[in-house]
Amino acid sequence: MSAIPGLGRNLAPVLATIVGLVALVGARAILRPGPEASAAAGDGTTAPAPEDALPSWKDGAAKRAILDFVRRTTTPGSADFVPPAERIAVFDNDGTLWAEQPLYFQLAFAIDRVKALAPAHPEWKEEEPFASLLRNDLSAALAQGEHGIAAIVMATHAEMTPEEFDAIAKEWLATAKHPKTGRPYTAMVYAPMLELLVHLRGAGYRTWIVSGGGIDFLRAFAERVYGIPPEQVIGSTGKLEVEMRDGKPVLVKLPELEFVDDKEGKPIAIQRIIGRRPIAAFGNSDGDLAMLEWTAAGAGARFCLFVHHTDAEREWAYDRESKIGRLDKGLDAARAAGWTVVDMKADWERIFPAVSEGER
Repeated sequence: MSAIPGLGRNLAPVLATIVGLVALVGARAILRPGPEASAAAGDGTTAPAPEDALPSWKDGAAKRAILDFVRRTTTPGSADFVPPAERIAVFDNDGTLWAEQPLYFQLAFAIDRVKALAPAHPEWKEEEPFASLLRNDLSAALAQGEHGIAAIVMATHAEMTPEEFDAIAKEWLATAKHPKTGRPYTAMVYAPMLELLVHLRGAGYRTWIVSGGGIDFLRAFAERVYGIPPEQVIGSTGKLEVEMRDGKPVLVKLPELEFVDDKEGKPIAIQRIIGRRPIAAFGNSDGDLAMLEWTAAGAGARFCLFVHHTDAEREWAYDRESKIGRLDKGLDAARAAGWTVVDMKADWERIFPAVSEGER
């Protein structure tokens, strides 16, 4: 794994809490899903795509397992046929649909927001964790622990309407670049997973994001990048209140946590919001294990998949000891249960999609 400069192993507990804290308030046609990707809630009348529907996947056990499952569950007369209304597939986001190293992208957004807001807050030059961030000392800032991270999130996510936050997040996503690759963050998505989303929707599946990231941040890009509309995004949430502004009611984001959509929170949120148990679940870390276990425990045909980060050359290689996206218990559970484990190095022809000149 490519480490974050200056981060020590003693920060593992801090980083483990980031996914929830950042929400305190809170496929080839990449980046611009075309007609295929826009079929976000297929009606089951579209026949499954041919086997070349996943061109970024190498011909191996993982690709064959996906194609076989989709074929069996969508072919009338099949013993495993699933009615369209029950074809629900849920996806984690960080590390499953897009990259998550060397820092969760939403935390990178929050840090950049601190720097953008700093001129209006001269007191931050002497106040932690802001002083450390303004000195570009990320290690010292995160060493402030949960209190420091919460301060960063409250300063950058709260006291605004969801619409105001959405505009700010979209502006950042349009210009910010990944520190290692120089690509836009929205181009750090996985081409094979984009193709999988399109393939599933073409076969009448509804695809949902179920992420520990903040729901409003996810909604700022999910439809444009993944073809997943905001109503099919589940994430960690902060509290809201209704406030009158200029005689009109508006929602305002509060600096208070309402629900963390991680670990056991994921199946709880799925039940509350979707009201159906998924028949397919995709993740990459122990934070997704409860979601996959709950999916697998249902009756009938089931499909569970972990993305295993094994490609240090084209992406990152990490699993059991990683501070971000740890895959330890989940890897053992997948092997014991016979779930599909994608070896990124061996199973994917390419990792990221092409980026046009205008997006560089």
